[in-house]
Formats: sequence, C-alpha cells, structure tokens
Amino acid sequence: MSSVLMVFLDGVGIGKNDSASNPFFKYEFKSFTKIFGKVPSLDAQYINREGVYLFPTDAKLGVSGLPQSGTGQTSLLCGINAPALINKHFGPFPYSTLIPIIKEKNIFAHLKSLDKKVFFANAYPKIFFDYITSGKTRLSTTSLSCRLSGVRLNNVTDVRKAYALTAEITGERWNKKLGYKLPVIKPAAAARRLLKIASQNDFTLYEYFLTDHLGHGRIADEFDNIVTTLDEFLFTLISNIEQKEMTMIICSDHGNFEDISVKTHTLNPALTITAGYNADKLAGFIKNISQFKSAIIRYCL
Repeated sequence: MSSVLMVFLDGVGIGKNDSASNPFFKYEFKSFTKIFGKVPSLDAQYINREGVYLFPTDAKLGVSGLPQSGTGQTSLLCGINAPALINKHFGPFPYSTLIPIIKEKNIFAHLKSLDKKVFFANAYPKIFFDYITSGKTRLSTTSLSCRLSGVRLNNVTDVRKAYALTAEITGERWNKKLGYKLPVIKPAAAARRLLKIASQNDFTLYEYFLTDHLGHGRIADEFDNIVTTLDEFLFTLISNIEQKEMTMIICSDHGNFEDISVKTHTLNPALTITAGYNADKLAGFIKNISQFKSAIIRYCL
C-alpha cells in the first residue's frame, strides 16, 4: 500500500467568494486556481480535477457553538466525536477527560500497534523542550499524542539535517523570533523535503498553525509573507504527489482563516483536499472531521 502524508492546516475553512474577507480570493491562491481552476467557496465546495479532490468536512459534529481546536484536533486524530463526549467544543488544548482517550486512540498509537512506521515532521525549538522539561503539560493534541505514543519530537538539529521542518515551513521566523541561524529554505524546497520524508514512512503528519493565528488577527504585519509562503508550499506538494506511491490529505479542524472579517472561529465547513493513491475513495468516504483516521486505515494502510 502507499504511504500517507497528512498536512494539517489549523483553522482553515471554505468561506464566501469575497476578496475583502477571504484571503484565498484576495491572494488568488494558485494552489486553487492552477490545480482546480477556481478558488473554493460556499458556492463551490466540491471540486475535482485530474485526480485531486477538494471538498468540505463538517467540523460542528452535531454540537452547538463554534468548533474549537482542542476538541476538533482530538476528533481528527483519534477518530471520535470529541465535542459530543464532553457536550461542548473546547480549546485550544484538549479537555482533561479526553487525554486518556487521546493516549489510547490517537492515530500514531494505533498505527504503531499495527507495526506501521509513523513520523511527525515538525521540529520544535529549545524553548518548547524547556517548557515540557519544567513539568508543564498544556500541549496541543498533536504534540500530546506524540508524547503519549512514544513518537520522537524533532529539534533544531533535525531541521539542519533536513530530517524535519519548522512549523512555519522555511525557518525564517525561527531566525527572526528565536535567534537561530538556520539556512532559510524556499517553500517549494520545504515541500519537496516533506514529500521525501513522507516516502520513508507509512504515515507522516505535518502541522501548520499560522493560518489560525492570522484568522485571529495576530501577526498581521507578516500576513503577505505567510500567505504567499503557504501557497507556494501547498502548490508544490499537490503538484508533485506521486499518484501511485503516496496518498496526501490536506485537512483542518475548523474554519477561521477563510473569514478575516471576524477574529473568532467560524461555522464554515473545514477545507479538505485529497490527492494521490485512493484520493477518490477518501473524498467519497470523509464527511466530517472524525472520519479521517478510519479513512486512512481503511483505504491507505
């Protein structure tokens, strides 16, 4: 069977066809215009072209209120309806009673039990490792899943050796904000690095969170650079996927970035793209964010 690359984009939904509020239209994302011929919107939620599928994924899961990252990411990585279990959407970190479920059901632990080779492609700076060494435990669902499953977390050395990527793709922000002296790589080169990493594992996850930060109105001075970097990165990934060798899933936990007229999450459907091996079957199976795990196991591994 093919390897699987999951690219998780925090807080990315399908929104209105409005260049004033939706950055995908304002910046005319070539990841959409060149791959699909159009930018997705609430009026064009299902698009497929040459074996690449774009479609909406329900993030509300039958629970009232705005979807949040803690429950959304738990649902996505563990294959459960997390907000229904605790009767609310919760975030940004996982709800305490969900942590034992995360330990048991997260996709890394499940695939390891099946003797699959799993890898989390993000690297963390020293400040993060200092944080967890100090005994603090508030972690995102992804990093918590790794720690509970014995999946190694990469560091700056792994980035230098091209074994991992920084969470903002190029390494530029690590240099500017954290004082590192990493060689800054182009987003296209970062995408090719990620594809190479994924080809060496059964399941690889890469997590990108700056979309959610932008959606909340943070780091607005970096908006243009972040958006164009992300677009080039995604375009290269989709354009270079080996159709018979790998399945790629680009997914999210809730809407946010697609409507910058508000600084909260949205009720819009989450954006999902599948490409490569069995992309069509995944597109036909996945309806909500709790179905990614089962879809990967059923069709890809």
